[in-house]
Amino acid sequence: MSAYSLTKTRFREGIWEGLLAAEEKGAPPPEIVVTLNDIPVRGVTVVQAGAEGRWAVEVPVPVEALGDGVQTFLISDAATDEKLESFALIAGDALGDDIRAEMSLLRAELDMLKRAFRRHCLETM
Repeated sequence: MSAYSLTKTRFREGIWEGLLAAEEKGAPPPEIVVTLNDIPVRGVTVVQAGAEGRWAVEVPVPVEALGDGVQTFLISDAATDEKLESFALIAGDALGDDIRAEMSLLRAELDMLKRAFRRHCLETM
């Protein structure tokens, strides 16, 4: 288990933000590594956030990550190589297919409910 925990605070304007907290008081700031397809993401910042043992983490989403499909970012502690958090971006055709499939499933379920309701109404008359 990692000596740190990372919690997402928001994702806005292309920057993922989180709060990193040390499990033990007085722990040094960890070296954070963020990878996308096993390639390190540049521009990651870790700065002191008020109380001792807490740091604000910012991960800029590179332009290369924007496109069709699913892109998964892995945030880990470089010293222990333990995963602290991850987040994914879904865009383009992959997202469209997923939404269309969900809508089709919802329509089928709604049709089934309508048939069952009509059958119930006929049986109770």
